[in-house]
Amino acid sequence: MIEPVKNNNKRQEIKMLNRKLLEISGVLNVESFDSEEFLLETEMGYLMIKGQNLHIKNLSLEQGLVAIEGIIHELAYVDGNTQEKSKGFLGKLFK
Repeated sequence: MIEPVKNNNKRQEIKMLNRKLLEISGVLNVESFDSEEFLLETEMGYLMIKGQNLHIKNLSLEQGLVAIEGIIHELAYVDGNTQEKSKGFLGKLFK
């Protein structure tokens, strides 16, 4: 059986304005969110966003675009290379 060739032309843009507005392209799914933490599945891996008073300003999964407003403290990719951290983080999310 021949496996399909994966598209390596993945692209993601992250634009932040004054740590109060975050626009992200290449978003596949919003896994979870609340006013302090978002977990997004993106073309480049899972992206964790932490802050205060976070909320979705705009969402279009068809176009892969998400805009988040609030006070942004941290952006981090959670992937297979950080296995210990991701297990604890994902375990916390799915309790």
